[in-house]
Amino acid sequence: MTERDHALNAAPAARRIPVAELFFRLRALLALLVLVAVFSALSPAFLSSGNLVILIKHVAINAILAVGMTFVILTGGIDLSVGSVAGLAGIVAGGLISVGLPLPVFGVAVYFQVWLVVLIAVLAGTAVGALNGVLITRFSVAPFIATLGTMYVARGAALLISNGATFPNLFGRPDLGNTGFPWLGAGRILMVPVPIWLMVILGAAGAFVAARTPFGRRIYAIGGNERAAQLSGVRVNRVKLAAYMISGCCASVVGLVLASQLVAAHPATGETFELNAIAAVVLGGTSLMGGRGSVGGSIAGAFVIGVLADGLVLLGVSQFWQIVIKGVVIVVAVLLDQMQKRFSWRETSA
Repeated sequence: MTERDHALNAAPAARRIPVAELFFRLRALLALLVLVAVFSALSPAFLSSGNLVILIKHVAINAILAVGMTFVILTGGIDLSVGSVAGLAGIVAGGLISVGLPLPVFGVAVYFQVWLVVLIAVLAGTAVGALNGVLITRFSVAPFIATLGTMYVARGAALLISNGATFPNLFGRPDLGNTGFPWLGAGRILMVPVPIWLMVILGAAGAFVAARTPFGRRIYAIGGNERAAQLSGVRVNRVKLAAYMISGCCASVVGLVLASQLVAAHPATGETFELNAIAAVVLGGTSLMGGRGSVGGSIAGAFVIGVLADGLVLLGVSQFWQIVIKGVVIVVAVLLDQMQKRFSWRETSA
């Protein structure tokens, strides 16, 4: 066979590689477009303004979780505690608003303004993230085991704080100066709900940090080859600790938004949320092995899951079938991740 024949045979393969790579990178966006087209055709109410606002508000919850989870998975880790952290943050806020901070020594309870309540709840969630990071980096506990343990610890702490009950009617009292909490979940800025603004702000900040800062480059370096990153001078333990703290912070924001929307805090809030966040991240193109992915892709993955759930509800699909379909989506996302990994390996070795 002549050199010209070899070139002709190689040309189609060379053209196929970029197309396949583009498909893997944009798979969440392509799936989102397909779902929107299908549900728009099957249900006229799908594209109504009211439904879209509700849809995006629901997506915002999973998207915010996915932002934090992306940083963790990019390092090659996992965080199973985010759902429990969300529940704990909501309970901390609910308790501070409802009963304040009791000081038995003085026989009084201290009540805080809402902005300080929010700050304390976020710090509580971030502290759980820091605990995860310390267990993983200082004590060499596997991320799956460490975050599984803190998942139960955070959930148990929420139950202990509330004694298993719900903190209702979180409107606050004017005489205590702690009103305004419901605005976080139901308020609007420029006619756009606050949860959507939070999703946009945290998503944009996360994307910028991951793609444009030295910290983001270190995150990718650790996920790609932790030993090589360490030898190149990256402080691996500090970066991992920061990644888990970011995840805990995002989870606490979600817990506050949910408690604000319901104007009540329940210790069981956030159950199975970690599975939705992981599914969104993987569906968005982030490798479970770390080192590859993006915050933008994770948000697109969250939209895929949200659109799928909303569309199935509008079509009257049984909730049991919805659970089955969500499970199938997660499996397909992992399979695509494995296919992308093999494709990248073949391209590198070619």
